[in-house]
Amino acid sequence: MKVYTKTGDAGKTALLGGTRVSKGHIRIEAYGTVDELNSWLGVLADHSSGPRHQLLTTIQRRLFTIGSELAADPAKPRLKVPHIKEADINLLELAIDEMEATLPPLKAFVLPGGHPSASFAHVARTVCRRAERCIVVLAEQEEVPEQVLPYINRLSDFLFVLSRALVHEAGGQDVEWHAD
Repeated sequence: MKVYTKTGDAGKTALLGGTRVSKGHIRIEAYGTVDELNSWLGVLADHSSGPRHQLLTTIQRRLFTIGSELAADPAKPRLKVPHIKEADINLLELAIDEMEATLPPLKAFVLPGGHPSASFAHVARTVCRRAERCIVVLAEQEEVPEQVLPYINRLSDFLFVLSRALVHEAGGQDVEWHAD
């Protein structure tokens, strides 16, 4: 199988199901941003080991699931694609709760940074928020599977708490923002 097909040279791409749409379509923007987010999760996973690496890899798999859900042509509901489940959201919530139990209470906004791994988590968080905004716009125009937005929303929370955990595990402290 060749990597290049030349079918996208005119600015169109195919959804799952074969329908061709502009590469500028909000659906393409949404799953493209999820793909970008997945790449940042790969960076985080590469800087992790053990259970955290496994969790980040699991999240990457769920992002592929979301990508396939978003890439599926909504006019062809019989397509078989995997779906995000409530248990996937619960896994994120459990991880958030476990990390927060080890962190000092949050008393102010936190500036991104504090440790290279934490900075990667913050970049992933902001890309996650952008993906969420794209998916919201898509959902205002077309049907989006029910669990996609809650998962992406919870994932941005997870990435924020992960950034704090990474700073504290490295012996640092949150850099709080205070108005000058």
